[in-house]
Amino acid sequence: MSHTRAPLAPERFPDLPPVRGVRAGVGRIGLYKHVRNDLLFAHFPDGASVGGAFTTSSTRSPDVDWCRRALAAGGGKARALVVNAGNSNAFTGAAGAAKNAASAAAACALAGCGPDDVFIAATGVIGQPLPAHTVAEHLPGLWETMTAPDWPSLAAAIATTDTYPKGAGRSVEIDGVTVHLAGIAKGSGMIAPNMATMLVFLFTDAALSPAVTQALISKHVDLTFNTITVDGDTSTSDTLLLFATGASGAPLITDVADPRLAPFETALHEVMLDLALQVVKDGEGAEKLIRIEVQGAHSDASARRIGLSIANSPLLKTAVAGGDANWGRVVMAVGKSGEPIALEKLAIRMGGVWTAREGGAIAYDTAAVDAHFAGRAIDILVDVGLAGGRAVVWTCDLTKRYIEINGDYRS
Repeated sequence: MSHTRAPLAPERFPDLPPVRGVRAGVGRIGLYKHVRNDLLFAHFPDGASVGGAFTTSSTRSPDVDWCRRALAAGGGKARALVVNAGNSNAFTGAAGAAKNAASAAAACALAGCGPDDVFIAATGVIGQPLPAHTVAEHLPGLWETMTAPDWPSLAAAIATTDTYPKGAGRSVEIDGVTVHLAGIAKGSGMIAPNMATMLVFLFTDAALSPAVTQALISKHVDLTFNTITVDGDTSTSDTLLLFATGASGAPLITDVADPRLAPFETALHEVMLDLALQVVKDGEGAEKLIRIEVQGAHSDASARRIGLSIANSPLLKTAVAGGDANWGRVVMAVGKSGEPIALEKLAIRMGGVWTAREGGAIAYDTAAVDAHFAGRAIDILVDVGLAGGRAVVWTCDLTKRYIEINGDYRS
């Protein structure tokens, strides 16, 4: 984790609620040149329901494939989670599979479970095979130190180029019983919305069936993590998992339409969006958060594609970095999206000021727009004048620091 804290970082790690039914700890494998924790091990003594979402990359890591198989074969049940930073285990062939088999075997021996109850994730450098027992040999010692989760430590252990650990949490009631939800995330580069493009782990002591747990993740990942991008690059290792232990004593929810679930679902959405925006705010070298709203599109999906075309434009992102309110670059990015628009009705608003309307330039208060672009939070609205489709996406500016970080990533 970088020692230079991003300018958009929160003042401190938030106070997260305790989640019953979880033991966890962190340790050091030694995958970094400097001294830091790079291993997370969590245990669910009485089991947990689990739901997940994963990268859509065709070069995904064996860890992602492991989790996908475990979800299907184990029926959405979990007993352990093993995560390492410093090496993504992606594009490592037979060595990557051997590393996961050894890690799972060690976790199974400690937790007294089968391999389909163990979930594995990794983040870091691609294409560097590790000896099979690199992770596994550290799990027995870590098992002896596991306690109730120390959320800041867990978040820091999974970070790579992040400049701060990321966490969010809520407490709500289900049928009169208080349940807690806590989440941690890592991510600051290789972020594009083809799932979640990062590692995200959510823990709750609510009692949710596996089907409900998965349905909630499938719905809300699309409304949160799939609305963000830093650099347009989809990671090989993206993994988002929600574990529900049921240890709160709240009644079991088996139907996602159960009205008793509504407060928890709202809290889950808030936590996921909070974490997603923390990732954007920590975009490698980022100094400004950009909110892009597209309306008037053929459909919501079309609006999202237009928004992402704008958000992933290096020309637009560098203009924002330089404080240049160059709305012509927005026009360009709308056009390259390939989505249908009503050109004669295209309108652009920046910082609450219309800079173009009815398909062309208009006179506007340039001083007000320039002042907006000098700030940390940039707001852009585009109306493509066609129908009722709408979407909001989030990104960050592109600075020289992004090049410095990624030019030296393996150094």
